Amino acid sequence: MGRLLIVNGSPRAPRSNSRRYIEYLLQNWKGAADQYAAVSGGPVSFELYTDLLLVFPLYVDGVPAVLLPFLKTLAAWDGTPRPRVHVLVNCGFLEPEQNQVAVKMVRFFCKRYGFPWGMTLRIGSGEAILDTPFAWFAHRGIRRLAAGMQSGRSEVVSVRMPLSKALFVRASTRYWSGYGAKNHMTAEQMRTMEIEGRDFQT
Repeated sequence: MGRLLIVNGSPRAPRSNSRRYIEYLLQNWKGAADQYAAVSGGPVSFELYTDLLLVFPLYVDGVPAVLLPFLKTLAAWDGTPRPRVHVLVNCGFLEPEQNQVAVKMVRFFCKRYGFPWGMTLRIGSGEAILDTPFAWFAHRGIRRLAAGMQSGRSEVVSVRMPLSKALFVRASTRYWSGYGAKNHMTAEQMRTMEIEGRDFQT
């Protein structure tokens, strides 16, 4: 069994859902593993690792900007053997397929710089799924991801809540309204384009 580096690519790394996904994966990982927060930066000894797992939320159909410096550093590293790259990406949309463009971006990067491609886990409804009775769908997907990584497979695993779009929209509206209330924001305030006193609609 080799050594795994798990990269948290969320801008909110210490309090992100990406962190929660990583914690559950580590419970199902049988080998040695280290963690790295892309938002914090710092040097990485890539030669120590046989596998890299990028864990990040979908940002505008792509990879979060905080992950790009890490990828730039990885691209400049010319060591061998190349670690196998795996991806766990989650989005707030119901459909896990919404993550596919971001997955293709990372896969193109790997092809360009000679990194072997491994497992992919695409999680739909990822912002809320861990706090619902459907969390076990995400947990099952992560167990499949870990098993596939450890056996050297290259597969795509997709996870979502088993809800209709209409029901999902209603449930997500309740979720975000509650989230706003915790931060002293009304639903009406959350629907505006005003952020910290600036109106981004004009």
